Amino acid sequence: MPDFRIIPSIEQLRQRPGVADLLAEYGHVAVIEALRRETDALRSQLADRAALTRAPASGEEAAALIECGVREALARAFQSTLRPVINATGVIVHTNLGRAPLAPAAVAEIERLAQRYVTLEYDLERGERGHRDTHAEPFLCRLTGAEAAVVVNNCAAATMLMLAALAHGREVIVSRGELVEIGGGFRVPDVMAQSGAALREVGTTNRTRASDYAEAITDRTGLILRVHRSNFTIEGFTEQPSLQELVSLGRDRGVTVVEDLGSGNLLGGLSLATQLGGISPADVPGLDALLRDEPTVQASLAAGIGVVCVSGDKLLGGPQAGILLGRRDLIQVIRRHPLMRALRVDKLTYAALTGTLAEYAAGRAHETIPVIRMVTQTPAAIEARAARVAEALRASGRYRTAIIDGQSTVGGGTTPNLRLGTRLLAVTHQSLSPDSLEAELRRSGRPVIARIENDRVVLDLRTVFEDEDDGIVEALLAIQ
Repeated sequence: MPDFRIIPSIEQLRQRPGVADLLAEYGHVAVIEALRRETDALRSQLADRAALTRAPASGEEAAALIECGVREALARAFQSTLRPVINATGVIVHTNLGRAPLAPAAVAEIERLAQRYVTLEYDLERGERGHRDTHAEPFLCRLTGAEAAVVVNNCAAATMLMLAALAHGREVIVSRGELVEIGGGFRVPDVMAQSGAALREVGTTNRTRASDYAEAITDRTGLILRVHRSNFTIEGFTEQPSLQELVSLGRDRGVTVVEDLGSGNLLGGLSLATQLGGISPADVPGLDALLRDEPTVQASLAAGIGVVCVSGDKLLGGPQAGILLGRRDLIQVIRRHPLMRALRVDKLTYAALTGTLAEYAAGRAHETIPVIRMVTQTPAAIEARAARVAEALRASGRYRTAIIDGQSTVGGGTTPNLRLGTRLLAVTHQSLSPDSLEAELRRSGRPVIARIENDRVVLDLRTVFEDEDDGIVEALLAIQ
C-alpha cells in the first residue's frame, strides 16, 4: 500500500524558498494550480509504482520532486511562442523570422512612447481631438517628395484601401504580367475583388505595351495599376511600358496611374555616398545591381505616379506597415474611406516607423538600420568575423571549418534573382550529419538558424548581429 503521507500539503510547499521564488515570478494563481497538478500526479504515480523510476523515500524528497515539476511546467506554460533566434541563413528580410529587425532608434522610440499617454489623436495647440494618420507624414514627404502620406497595417492593406477609395465599382487596368501572388497565397486579383474594383487585364504574360492600356480605357476605367514584380522575373522576349509612358497616357486620357511598388526602397533619394557611408557598390558584389535595378519610391513619385504603395518592413527596414504616398487630393480621399479605421496602425507602429525614418533623414541609415547595414556589409568584413568564430571552435576538436564563397539574398519577396556576394563559414561535426547538426543548432538555448549546402552546415554572418557571434560559438560548443 503506497504511503501518501509523504506528500506535503499545498501550504507546506508554499513555505519552501524555491516555491516562494516561483510565486514572485509567476503569481499566486498559476503557482497554486501547478502545485495541485503536481501533487495529484505524484499521488497517481505512487498508486501505480510502475509509473515512477524511483519513489520518493521522504516528505523532503517528495517536496523537491513536486517543486521541480512545478518549475518546469510553469516555464513551459509562460514561455512565449515568439523567441529570439540567430539568423545565420544569409536571408536579410526573412519573412519566417520576423522580416526587418528594428534599428535601436526605432526601439528607443517605442520604449519612450509605449509606457505613457501620447498625442496619438490629440492636438496640443487646439486642445482638442487630432488625427493619428499624420504622425509619420512629415518624414515620409521629406524623404520621398510626396505631397502627402498615410500609413496602414501592411502593403496588401494599402493596395486594397487605395483601390476601394479610388476605384470602387470601376475597372482597374493591370498587365497580365503583373498579376502576382505574394506570400501565403494572396493574389492581386483577390485583393482587387475585395476592394470592389473590377479587374481589366491587358497584354500578355511577357509583353504589354502602352497601346494595350490605351485600348482598354473606357468610361468605366477608374485607375491604371502598375504592380512591381517584386518576387519573380520575366526574361527573354519581354516588353513593358515605362512609368513615364503610363503617366503620360493617363494624363492624356484623364486616368490616374497608381503603383503597388512593394519593397519601400529609399536608397536613391539622398546622396548614395551619404546613405552607404562611403562604401562603394563595387565592394559588395551584387549591390550595384540592387541600386541600379530595384525601383525607388522617389523615382515612382518623380515620374508622376498618383499614389505609390510600399511596405515598411522590407528594404525600408522598419516595422510591418503599408505606406501610401502621393498626390494630396488622392491621399485625402483615401484618408476619408471607412476602411481606413479598420486598417489603421497603433502608436507603437508609428513610433517604430518614425524612429526608422529619422535615421534616413539624419544620414545614419547605413550604420543604424540593420537591413541597410547588412545589405552594405562587405565580404571582407564578413570573412574576418567568420575567421574569429572558426578559431574559437578549433580547440574543441569536434569541428572542421572552412571559409568559402557564397551568396546572400535580400528576401522578403523582394529583388528576385539578386544575390549579394558573401563569405560563408562551413562547419562539419566529427560525428553528426549535417541534418542532425542543423537540427541541434535549432534546439539551442538561443536557436541558431542555418542552412545546408553541399553536405555541410553553412553560416552566413551577414545576417548575424556582431554581438551574436559568441552565441554561435556557444551553441556549437554545447553540441557534443
